[in-house]
Amino acid sequence: MKRRHFLQQSAFATAGTMLIPSFLKAFETQAKGLAGATGALTGSSPTGKILVVVQLSGGNDGLNTVVPYRNDIYYRERPGIAIKPDKVLTLNDEVGLNPALAPLRALYDDGLLTVINNVGYPNPDRSHFRSMDIWQTASNSDQYLQTGWVGRYLDAACAGQPGVANRPKAIEVDDTLSLSMKGRGQNALALIDPKKLFNQTRGNLVETLAAAKPDPHHGDVAYLYKTLAETTSSAAYVYDKTKVAKTQTTYPAHELGNRLKTVSELIQSGVETQVYYVSIGGFDTHINQPGQQERLLKQYGEAVGAFMQDMKASGRMQDVLLMTFSEFGRRVKQNASNGTDHGTANNVFLLGGMGNRKVFNPAPTLTDLDEGDLRYSVDFRSIYATLLHDWLGTNDAAILGQKFDRLGVV
Repeated sequence: MKRRHFLQQSAFATAGTMLIPSFLKAFETQAKGLAGATGALTGSSPTGKILVVVQLSGGNDGLNTVVPYRNDIYYRERPGIAIKPDKVLTLNDEVGLNPALAPLRALYDDGLLTVINNVGYPNPDRSHFRSMDIWQTASNSDQYLQTGWVGRYLDAACAGQPGVANRPKAIEVDDTLSLSMKGRGQNALALIDPKKLFNQTRGNLVETLAAAKPDPHHGDVAYLYKTLAETTSSAAYVYDKTKVAKTQTTYPAHELGNRLKTVSELIQSGVETQVYYVSIGGFDTHINQPGQQERLLKQYGEAVGAFMQDMKASGRMQDVLLMTFSEFGRRVKQNASNGTDHGTANNVFLLGGMGNRKVFNPAPTLTDLDEGDLRYSVDFRSIYATLLHDWLGTNDAAILGQKFDRLGVV
């Protein structure tokens, strides 16, 4: 029986509360080896830097996010949905931001936003699920990995560090873990609210089981007890830390605002976590795109603007870098439903860190398309390599399974 099936079918699922399997799955570790990776993973010295990843799920339309407002082809191909030139928040003489992203324009003016255009990978896949797996595992398009790029970073960062399990080096602010956060021997911790997770791990039954010493020869049972003990310990550690630090910054009262507020409070509380992961969905805009995308980008801009203001107020701006990506962009030509269909290359944002940010590379060309889609010029794994090596201070080639050019953007 596979471990995940054991977790679902074990007595814990019916022992008084149905909440227990959810927090067990939040810290579930995997027994499978690292498929497709090359090189040994080695531990790294902490840099004191923190990476926050924001995922725009559904395939955000990059051309209406970073707008090529001087390009006639853009307006010809999108007569109903293009952002009018006088509405664009200009960044340079080629591109500007969607008007819903005013907080990001202010960050750009302060040297705190880098825009990377034309980000993708060879032989792109237009399936949401497959393309997201590729981004989350950092695989080739014909390669299937069982571990994520952050998960493999955790395997490296936690190697040879006894007792590290109760101090999670990565946290996903969600009720389940994405594939990106799952490693071979280490996983991130998933939580929505530190207090709620802590309360779920209290009680005589859970505490007794967590303290038990099962027979190591009973593999699945021993694994379940180990997961329970690690989750209980981590929940207590995170909750104890967050009881003393509450942000004074006002965040927007929507899901992404609340989740970035949680990330901020965890950072300001001194939780020993180096990577945070949050997401916002709804970007699959096949129909009536303008209103839906504008609403979502406005939420994103408000939340990120508040988060960056909070980092500045707490003196953490130079230590925190926020990356935003989506699994693919949209086609250049709008469809018949005033929307856009699945495309390929897209833009990536980097915010915060050491400053001196910019528009990194030229806007996408609209005269040389791949069957109606943008051609990528920056492999997304070059961004990962840069973050891993230059920001988190670890062996990027070992974690990614091969060497990618680093971009010099951090």
